[in-house]
Amino acid sequence: MSDDKSRKVLRELLREHGQTYAAEAGIRLRDTPQPLYRTLVLAHLLSARIRASVAVATSKALYDAGLRDAKRMTESTWQQRVDALGRGGYRRYDERTATQLGDGGRLLLDRWGGDLRAMRAEADGDADALRGFLRELPGVGPVGADIFLREVQDVWPEFGPIVDAKALQGAERLGLPKGVADLRRLAKREGATPAELASALVRAALDREIVEECRDRAAA
Repeated sequence: MSDDKSRKVLRELLREHGQTYAAEAGIRLRDTPQPLYRTLVLAHLLSARIRASVAVATSKALYDAGLRDAKRMTESTWQQRVDALGRGGYRRYDERTATQLGDGGRLLLDRWGGDLRAMRAEADGDADALRGFLRELPGVGPVGADIFLREVQDVWPEFGPIVDAKALQGAERLGLPKGVADLRRLAKREGATPAELASALVRAALDREIVEECRDRAAA
């Protein structure tokens, strides 16, 4: 695909789907404890075999229930967490996830004072080290760790740019360049941040209709 055609396809993708999952969940992501923690929980939810829309709705339900930071999460009862997860539609995994969120919140409090910025400081710019710390949290596996890094790269730029395997799958389906540098160059020309680019590409990987619509609009 020519550079001009690639830019048109990416422009259409970003126009309709250039929003991070954190933004979709109503998280105003900043380098402060609460939005970082909420993004971690969202990454945990998104990593399960469940629709992204359900994970986003469940993130909002946890927020509405007041479970907005590690301290409040651990102070809540297991049943309160189950109920909030259920209200978001996360019923298939609600009991196990309620346990994991409680245990993960406790570990985050005990080791990093409930503040993911302390984890960031300990990783000292090493993305693999940060992934390892994240994976110590119950329920946060390799996929969840990658999702978190993908979402926070605009506020923690030393770990980026992150275009993970799922995002690269979306680029391939769209016929876009497979190189991260080329993708970033095209996205920058469209005014998209690294996190917005990655999230848009993931949406293309998850929904073939998005791919077809973007390619059709770009060709029109």
